Amino acid sequence: MSTFESRNKQRELIEKLIKLALVTASVISILTTFGILFSILFEAIEFFQMRSFWYFITGTEWSPGVEGSKFGAVPIFAGTFVITIIALLVAIPIGLGSAVYMSEYASPTLRDYLKPILEVLAGIPTVVYGFFAAITVAPLIVKMADAVGLEATFNSALASGVVMGIMIIPVISSLSDDVIRSVPDSQRKAAFGLGMTHGETIRNIVLPSALPGIISASLLGLSKALGETMIVVMAAGLRPNLSWNPLEDMTTVTVTIVNSLVGDFEFNSPETLSAFALGLILFVVTLVLNMISLSLIRKFKEKYKVNTL
Repeated sequence: MSTFESRNKQRELIEKLIKLALVTASVISILTTFGILFSILFEAIEFFQMRSFWYFITGTEWSPGVEGSKFGAVPIFAGTFVITIIALLVAIPIGLGSAVYMSEYASPTLRDYLKPILEVLAGIPTVVYGFFAAITVAPLIVKMADAVGLEATFNSALASGVVMGIMIIPVISSLSDDVIRSVPDSQRKAAFGLGMTHGETIRNIVLPSALPGIISASLLGLSKALGETMIVVMAAGLRPNLSWNPLEDMTTVTVTIVNSLVGDFEFNSPETLSAFALGLILFVVTLVLNMISLSLIRKFKEKYKVNTL
């Protein structure tokens, strides 16, 4: 066997090993996802054998641990979505605006200073954000509400949502900055050659090109907000409250799951198993949101391809 043939066989063997390692990594990821799903599913099914599934997804009263306990999850999911929407309303404009500034307007030197400072927010423990929400933001919101004749509680969904939005700003900003910078510079030069201003180029060329990545960044921020616990515990309270008023106290799915699992109830009691039912519904909601976002990303990519032909 010649040296050339021996090297070819070695290369083929290495490529097969690399392919096997990549396939193994993919299979492990998929199996882990299914393992998480099934570990939640079996316990949730046991809960729904004890309590009505229909009342769980449509009921408006959550009162475990009392005589005639009720497990209506609507107030919990309503609080989750109210706080998450507030967080996104804070994080997306600020995060996207800072990404546009750093990628399009800031000098390289200034950007090298600003981006690490902004990303420091991502390393702050969530319990510290919780202290900030409870001690600083919540009293400030109460004072501002009193100034305009409104009544706000110190454990308001608004305080929790605002601080949660601040927490996910680095996620959206950093990813959006990378996506915007990846737009080919030739497209900007072509727009300038057609007489567009810098602002028009960003609005009509850069952002549409980067929109799939911006949506992905926003989705990652959404997922982080849905899974947050400490900020809600410290700033929004533990009471299931079916209200769309952000100045009232509310709770979220993750906080209720923690309360259900750390109680003094037996593991096979409805009060404990309700945590798995909540986790299953949250898993399904997150999956649906992911599917919707992927569909939107695909549509924007197709539209951009058509526009560039």
